[in-house]
Amino acid sequence: MERYSPPMLIRTPHRTLTDQLAERFAERIRSRLLPAGSRLPSVRDCARQQGVSPHTVVAAYDQLLAQGLVEARRQRGFYVRDLAQNSLPGQYQQALAAPKTIVSEEGAAAPLPLPRGAHTHATALIRGMFHQGSGKPQPGAGVLPQQWLEEARFMPAALRKITAGRALASGALNYGEPMGDAGLRQVLARRLADLNVPARPAQIMTTVGATQALDIVSRTLLKAGDPVMVEEPGWSVEFARLDALGMRVLPVPRRADGPDLEVMARYCAVHAPRLYVSVSVLHNPTGHCLTPGHAHQVLQLAGQYGFHIVEDDTYSHIAPAHATRLSALDGLRRTIYVGGFAKILAPSWRVGYLAAPAELCERLLDTKLLSTLTTPSVLEQAMALCIDQGQLRRHAERMRLRLAQARARSVQLALEAGCRFAAEPAGLFGWVDTGVDTDVLAQRMLDEGYLLAPGALFHAERKPSTLMRINFATTQEAAFWQVFQCVRAELQRR
Repeated sequence: MERYSPPMLIRTPHRTLTDQLAERFAERIRSRLLPAGSRLPSVRDCARQQGVSPHTVVAAYDQLLAQGLVEARRQRGFYVRDLAQNSLPGQYQQALAAPKTIVSEEGAAAPLPLPRGAHTHATALIRGMFHQGSGKPQPGAGVLPQQWLEEARFMPAALRKITAGRALASGALNYGEPMGDAGLRQVLARRLADLNVPARPAQIMTTVGATQALDIVSRTLLKAGDPVMVEEPGWSVEFARLDALGMRVLPVPRRADGPDLEVMARYCAVHAPRLYVSVSVLHNPTGHCLTPGHAHQVLQLAGQYGFHIVEDDTYSHIAPAHATRLSALDGLRRTIYVGGFAKILAPSWRVGYLAAPAELCERLLDTKLLSTLTTPSVLEQAMALCIDQGQLRRHAERMRLRLAQARARSVQLALEAGCRFAAEPAGLFGWVDTGVDTDVLAQRMLDEGYLLAPGALFHAERKPSTLMRINFATTQEAAFWQVFQCVRAELQRR
C-alpha cells in the first residue's frame, strides 16, 4: 500500500505557503466542515501531512489565531473556536456554559435550554451538500448522484407542459391554494393508499420539501421547553432544528427492529414527551426498517401517554415493498406522515407534503401560512403530472435496481478495505465502522477532495466515533477506497 500524501502546497510569487495553509483551514472552519471544538493537527503532524516545514505551520496557525478562528490551549494544541458563541451577547455566552438540552437515557434533564446557534456544527453535513471542493463522487452525500437524477427528463417536460399557454395564466400568476395544489393532493392520496396510509386529499398539505413539513409540525404542536423524543443515531439537522426552537431533546437508541422501548417508556413516565420523530423505513443512517411487533408497541406507548408521532418517510421511493409504517397501522390518529421527492428527483424542486389527522389540519395550515403563505403551484402541478402518468413510478423502479447494483459493489469494496458494517446494508446509506476516529479521518480526506459523513454528526451530543455513513451510489469506485485505506493506515500508525 502506498503512503498517503495530500495535495502539496506550492509557493507562488503572490501566495506564500503560510497564506495557502491558513486559507485552507480558514475555509473549512467558516464552512463548518471543520466544526467548533475540533482539534487542529499538531504542528509536527500538520507539517508532515501538508509537506511543509514546522515553521510554516506555526505561522499559519498564528494567522488563524489573529483572525479569531482558533484558540490555543496550553499544552493541548489549537482548537476551532465556536464562531456562533463568540457573536452572541454576554448573557447568552453564559447560558452556553450551562448544562445542555440533551437528556440522557437515564432521564436526567438539563435545567436550561441553549440559545439559538449553539449547535451550528450540526449543520456541517448540510453545508457539505453545497461544498464544491472537487468533482469526485462524495461518500457523505445525502442524495443520488446528479448523473442518476438527470435520467428524470420527464420533469422539465412536465413543467413546460404545465406552463404552456393558458395554463400559465391560470396556475402561475396567483398564490395558489393554501393547502397545496388540489391535483397533487389527489394523486398523493392515491399513492398513500398504495402504502396503506388512509389519507383524504383534505388531510394532505404540501410544503417546501420534507424539512419544512417537519418544521411545521414542530411549530404547531410544541412550545419552547417541550420534550421531544428523537432516534439516535439520527439526522443531526433535526436535532439542531429542535434545539433552535428551544425543545428538550430526548435521544432514543435506534435498534435493528426499532427504537429502544425501555428507554421510550422511561422518558414517557418521567418527562411526558409531546412528540416522537421517527424514520421507520430505511432509517438514516443505519438503513434499519421498523418491525410490525415493535411498531405496535410504539403506538401503544403513544396512546397511553398521549404523544404524537411524526413519521418521516423520505426514502419511500427506494424502500422495499410492504415495509411497516406507523401511519398505516395507526390510520393517522396519533401519527403524522411526512414525505418528499428530494431523494429520487431533483432536490432543488423542494416539493414535500404531510398527511395528518383531520383535527390538526387547520392548525398546521395556519403555521404554513405564517411561514411561506403557499407553495409553488406550478411545480406541484408538474409533479402531479409526473406521478399521475406513471413516470415517477417507472423512474423509481430504475433507481432501485441501479442502487441495488451499486450497493453490492460498495459493500464488497468496503469489506475489502477492512471496514465492518454496523448495520445490515440496505437502501441508500451504509453505517460503517472504520476503526479510527472519523472526525479526524474526515478532515484528512478533505485534502483528497472527499467529503465524509462522520458518525459524530448523527448523535444528539457530538462525541468521537469510529463510524461513518456512506452513500452506496457514490462509493462504488475503487479509487475512493484506495485513498481511504492509505489515510486510515496513516492514522493507525500515529
